[in-house]
Amino acid sequence: MIAGLEPYPAMKDSGAPWLGEVPDHWVVERLKCSVDNVLDQGTELRGADVHIALEHVESWTGQIRCADSNSSFDSQLKRFRSGDVLFGKLRPYLAKVARPKSSGYCVGEFLVLRPRHQDLRGPFLAVFLRSKPVIDAVNNSTFGAKMPRADWQFIGGMSAVRPPLFEQSAIVRFLDQTDRRIRRYIRAKQKLIALLEEQKQFIVHQAVTGQIDVRTGRPYPAYKPSGVEWLGKVPGHWEVRRSKRTFTPRQELARPNDIQLSATQAYGVIPQEEYEKRVGRKVVKILLHLERRRHVEVDDFVISMRSFQGGLERAWESGCIRSSYIVLKAATELVVGYFGHLFKSVGYIAALQSTANFIRDGQDLNFENFCRVDVPFPPKKEQQLIAETLDRVTMCTGSAIERSHREVDLLQEYRTRLIADVVTGKLDLREAAARLPEVDPLAEEDVDYAGDSDVGSNPVNAEAAQQVSP
Repeated sequence: MIAGLEPYPAMKDSGAPWLGEVPDHWVVERLKCSVDNVLDQGTELRGADVHIALEHVESWTGQIRCADSNSSFDSQLKRFRSGDVLFGKLRPYLAKVARPKSSGYCVGEFLVLRPRHQDLRGPFLAVFLRSKPVIDAVNNSTFGAKMPRADWQFIGGMSAVRPPLFEQSAIVRFLDQTDRRIRRYIRAKQKLIALLEEQKQFIVHQAVTGQIDVRTGRPYPAYKPSGVEWLGKVPGHWEVRRSKRTFTPRQELARPNDIQLSATQAYGVIPQEEYEKRVGRKVVKILLHLERRRHVEVDDFVISMRSFQGGLERAWESGCIRSSYIVLKAATELVVGYFGHLFKSVGYIAALQSTANFIRDGQDLNFENFCRVDVPFPPKKEQQLIAETLDRVTMCTGSAIERSHREVDLLQEYRTRLIADVVTGKLDLREAAARLPEVDPLAEEDVDYAGDSDVGSNPVNAEAAQQVSP
């Protein structure tokens, strides 16, 4: 669909550095010259009207999800008509720009923008405002640190392009059909990632609980009741031990030269600087009362505030962690690698969740919760064999998952650049759009979607692994 796209034959300077050159026959004018900022405030809600809050609009796609006629809002409402463009002015970097199909009400954090004349159509306006060059320019104008907001005075004064109507239609049609294909590929990759994750979890759970012998890939010849609900039966030669016989709390406070560690669900307990490099962003650092932090040694385990979601985290370097966390050290001879997989297995996490009502009451997991979950204890040589086998399995599966994530990220980056180049006139797609079928034969309806199929993309990589604590 994109083969052979070339620049327009004649270009001119738009006068806006962020916009650059645009096709010579396109109109460049301030946005407020062709768009009205509608301030029609709503007072009486009608049951048939759609009510839209910021959380209802998906970032970078314009899709409107979960909006209904039963929502209630605390903030002042604005009324919009079918075909208006809603621009989220709170945290504009999220690119919450939507074009609803029907009339309704939205929260005051939206600008309600309405084309002033017939030479500008709503679908093109929505695509243009959602493009990365526009979003970046608006985001650089915001005020407020924690809750940055944009205002109409700046947005209305921005330079905007207005191609001829037939080109506006061609651009929207081209990007819509291209975006459908890209979204379809991304969904397929996301399904593959989910299946790989599920397969990995299944294999790990079966191996650490003795449901399969990793040497043969089959069940063990003999089993016995474990007496533990979450384990069921275990191999006849395995032990089942109390957790407090396997690990004990490390009581040592931070040493003077300890580096600060971060407990993360994806990477385990690693240096804070390394975490920042992996996720590409800074985290909040604790500078006071470091002496109250707990010392951590390599191969210790940490019970964190997120352990009810992702299990216990293994320490890969020594250092110190926040004082509210529980640090566990081995109380007997064991293979840390085996317990590293056990403590992250779905069965163990479910058992840990059942020990307290912390989800409802906000209670943190503690050593008592840990002690209430008995654990399997294979012979040491078998622990080593299971750990080595699962290391290979998870490394192979993890590589496939990482590769799929990267493919999705690259495709999103490509889509972002393509949209920006097309709506700002860097690529001439008039001939390509003319070859498109009137109806995309591969088009399919998106579920839970109340808006148009306006295109857009997220230029930011998928959220990196969630950090538990600095």
